[in-house]
Amino acid sequence: MASEERRIDDELSYPILLSERVRTAVDEAKSFKLECSEVGKQVDRLSQNLRTVVRFATSAPVLYERPIRCIVAEVSKNLERALTLVRKCKRRSVLRRVVTITRATDFRKLFNFLESSVGDMKWLLSILDPDTAGNNGIELSLAPIASNDPILSWVWSFIATVQMGQLPFRIEAANELASLADDNDRNKKIIVDEGGVSPLLKLLKEGSSPDAQIAAATALYNLACDQEKVRTIVNEVGVPIIVQVLGDSPMRVQRRVATLVARMAEHDSIAQEDFARENVIRPLVTLLSFETFGEDQNNHQLGKQSIHSLIQISKEMEKSTLAKPKPSSSSSSRDCNYSNTYSSSSYSYYSEGSSRGGHYRKERENEKPHVKLQLKVSCAAALWMLARGSVLNSRKITETKGLLCLAKLVEKEQGELQYNCLMTIMEISAAAESNADLRRAAFKTNSPAAKAVVDQLLRLIKEVDSPTLQIPAIKSIGSLARTFPARETWVIGLLVTQLSHKDLDMATEAAISLGKFACPDNFLCMEHSKTIIEFNAILPLMKLLRGNEHSQLHGLVLLCYLALHSGNTNSLEPTRVLTALEGADRSALPQHPELRELVSKAIYHLNLYHTGGHSQMLTFVP
Repeated sequence: MASEERRIDDELSYPILLSERVRTAVDEAKSFKLECSEVGKQVDRLSQNLRTVVRFATSAPVLYERPIRCIVAEVSKNLERALTLVRKCKRRSVLRRVVTITRATDFRKLFNFLESSVGDMKWLLSILDPDTAGNNGIELSLAPIASNDPILSWVWSFIATVQMGQLPFRIEAANELASLADDNDRNKKIIVDEGGVSPLLKLLKEGSSPDAQIAAATALYNLACDQEKVRTIVNEVGVPIIVQVLGDSPMRVQRRVATLVARMAEHDSIAQEDFARENVIRPLVTLLSFETFGEDQNNHQLGKQSIHSLIQISKEMEKSTLAKPKPSSSSSSRDCNYSNTYSSSSYSYYSEGSSRGGHYRKERENEKPHVKLQLKVSCAAALWMLARGSVLNSRKITETKGLLCLAKLVEKEQGELQYNCLMTIMEISAAAESNADLRRAAFKTNSPAAKAVVDQLLRLIKEVDSPTLQIPAIKSIGSLARTFPARETWVIGLLVTQLSHKDLDMATEAAISLGKFACPDNFLCMEHSKTIIEFNAILPLMKLLRGNEHSQLHGLVLLCYLALHSGNTNSLEPTRVLTALEGADRSALPQHPELRELVSKAIYHLNLYHTGGHSQMLTFVP
């Protein structure tokens, strides 16, 4: 690492000095004069090439140094070999000549080394200055130093072209790097280790052409396959560049950059945090909401709006909702008015509102529908990955009123876009479950956005016959269990219905969600437990206990909660439940000893309140 910290001209000065010493030693040679003369010719060629590289390095505005350092280091080793061998050919005493025997084979080996170095220098000049070398495109020949690993030569050539070439060749080279990175993990590692990330970020930032930005973003996406490589992009200050390009680029560029954001956030929590600091949520939500609510030309008179304005409008809407009485027939129209207001404001911001995005207003309006759809799919995926496990990003999404946009897309879209939006909602709900402040702020019962989200989740559970969509919806409802008042019994009834679903995973997820309604952490656990029992959940729960280990575990947990919180109601069917719990104590608890206390409490409670059941087990005394 110390040698790489030296300036490049210092690196080049040493082999030039060595070549001069070799030339002096050749002039002083008294034996093997013919061989030494040939060594001198090879060294002169190397010296000339080294001086050419020095002139180029000192005059070039940008320089890709990695191959220079590697090749110059190898050239220096070979010049040291030449100097050592030629010095042995000076006139010395007979004893010294006997001790240091020089053979013709030594010169043949040296000639091979020097020829390789000459080839390396010619190759180096061809990638540094293709015009002088007569190569107007990308250099695809192999450097002798990388003869055993041709990928290294190609990577060096492509990176050098991306950093120093003309625009058409930079685009081609970036596409080649993307292709190499897509082939295998070894190629990815070589590209990152050889310094390929920084030139790609520079190409992405310059905005010289949409094709160049797409090529750079694609290469970076293919490289960002694990935490280590994503961290390299972050350390190269890539996050601010990515956010800047996302905010002000043509749609097809934004689409590719959004997929890059999703990939980086998926693999690295540090990248998630950096994106949050750079406020990437704002452009993503804006892009996702573009044309989502339907365009009303009369709304354009609202003029310029920012995300801050949208938040203020949303707050005013919520205040007016609280101030006015709520007739049951007006709720849908209120939501519709809220949606229209948000959509017009979002459209104004997107097309005119900050300087971001203003340059491409006409292009966006006239863009092909499939490009707009792909952009929304990518933005939704990015929001999903940013929200996953991050309370901070989830809060930012809700603060930009992204929840309402997500709910609308879940309602009207199909396929990948609908799924990505639903998964984003699921992650935000999970974050709200773990953070009371976020839960209270984003999922207030009088919030139009929260109402829209819950309505769509329940619609998916009830009307859609697709476990792929229903399971995330059930998980989300479970995460929001503490936001539902006791009077919302129909929500619990819908989940109880899913306990009998033919898909065991669906039934198990329903049991997990119901467990969050009935668990002691829920303030309304007593009321919810009684509601679950009233909806006849016991029979399907018994069947769930006969499923696989996963379903048995969560079915058992829910059954224990119901037994503890049911009081003395006979709807629980205490005799059957007690028998089931005693059987689970013998079969399931050996695999899950952490449940032993919970099961013992449930059995004790049943024995205490229901005289009809009797257990032969040791009762639990709290």
